[in-house]
Amino acid sequence: MALAFLALGVASAIRVLQSGSVGDWILLVIAAVAAVAALAHRNAVVRLETQGRGEAEGFARILRGLSRSVSAEAIVSAIMDDLVATTAADHAVLVRRRHDGSALEATLVTRRAGVPPSTTLMPLADLDAAPDAAAPDAVPVPVGPIAPERERAANHARPIVRRRLDGVVVPVAVGPGESSAADQALHASASGFRAGDRPRDRAMALLRRGLAEGVALLRDIGLPVPERRDRTRQGPASIVLARGDEALVSQRIADRVRLVFGLSNTLTVPLLSEDGMTGAIVLSRRAHDLWEDGARRLLRAAAAETAAALARVDTYRDAATRAWTDPLTGLPNRRYFDESCSLLSQRRRAGDAVAVLMIDIDRFKVLNDTYGHPVGDEVLKAVAATVARTVRDQDVPARVGGEEFAVLLRNPGPGVALDVGERVREEVERLDLGALGVPGVSVSVGVAQADDPDEPIAHVVERSDRALLKAKRAGRNRVVAAGSAVHA
Repeated sequence: MALAFLALGVASAIRVLQSGSVGDWILLVIAAVAAVAALAHRNAVVRLETQGRGEAEGFARILRGLSRSVSAEAIVSAIMDDLVATTAADHAVLVRRRHDGSALEATLVTRRAGVPPSTTLMPLADLDAAPDAAAPDAVPVPVGPIAPERERAANHARPIVRRRLDGVVVPVAVGPGESSAADQALHASASGFRAGDRPRDRAMALLRRGLAEGVALLRDIGLPVPERRDRTRQGPASIVLARGDEALVSQRIADRVRLVFGLSNTLTVPLLSEDGMTGAIVLSRRAHDLWEDGARRLLRAAAAETAAALARVDTYRDAATRAWTDPLTGLPNRRYFDESCSLLSQRRRAGDAVAVLMIDIDRFKVLNDTYGHPVGDEVLKAVAATVARTVRDQDVPARVGGEEFAVLLRNPGPGVALDVGERVREEVERLDLGALGVPGVSVSVGVAQADDPDEPIAHVVERSDRALLKAKRAGRNRVVAAGSAVHA
């Protein structure tokens, strides 16, 4: 194509030199314009292809990272660095509701090398949808003013309602046969003019647009054009890619992020799940230039994939919790206890002490037969709560059978296991079960501690179980250590 235009230009130039007629000059000008247009078109296509390829590669990297992530922390690590690099942002903040629903967790990642991510907590109330009255305070993108005289006249003639348009809240005059203020605002945004502009202002706007198009054409051709900051093209301080209440909530989160981390010129998109809005992603850059369309598209797509990945992690966590939790007492179940013992065996260092308590409610079958299974379930809950409250924070209590509980003690000092077992027995004996019509219950406890660091934990569990059997045979309501003599 370039060679064809070159040949056409040379032929036209030769004809002009030979004849110099007006028609030949016109052909030469047409050839020159066509050549410039073709060159500009080719460069623009190449630039768009390069941008699209970079955008697609960045999104593919984000998807690969998300697909391999099995925790919320891994998701944050997988997406944020690539998002900062691909969108040319200086900072990226992922704000998400914590799994326990106690607060919002905001994680900041910066482009600067060697700066680790930082995390802070934000109020969960920032996710609450605000009433319409608060909408004007949270307008993220101005769309042009509405003439005060026209708005005052409209207030007397017809009601004013508020309509949200792509994250922008504008007054809409509702009346038959008249265009609304929102329609005028949208027209102004699309045309570059505003209602009430003078002819001179419109002429200057057209001149500026022509100059900008000329500079863009020169850049497309490939000519070096010096960069010049155009203050009329500076982006707003905060842009939200959302609609309706989601825009208001996203703007509130963006304002909080800007305040907490000291950011400016932000681009925000909400994280949406089946349960509603769960957070937002906020990009920031120091320069106040407009955010490119590619950055907006990538942020929207990344937010959708991130929300889906976080929802998947929450579902997995909930399923794992249900699989490892006893539904009646809320304590870990036998499966969780066995896996904890296995993990502790693998990570156990030389010299680490391990002990196990086996706890059984005395005469529980008689209690069930006398008072009924519903009362028995309540007794199980009360005993389970007592065991969980009495053992140490680093210990692992679990319900391992019908009325049987176990406690894995990590690094207990000399005599600690016996002391914990005795405290559990005493606290259960003090339980007030009068509201259930039960005079009280007791437990028998078997205690075993590893004789040496190499003894498997499974052997410790077996010895504590035998010690529990000794306590039962000796009269119940007592604590017996493995290998010790028992006196009735």
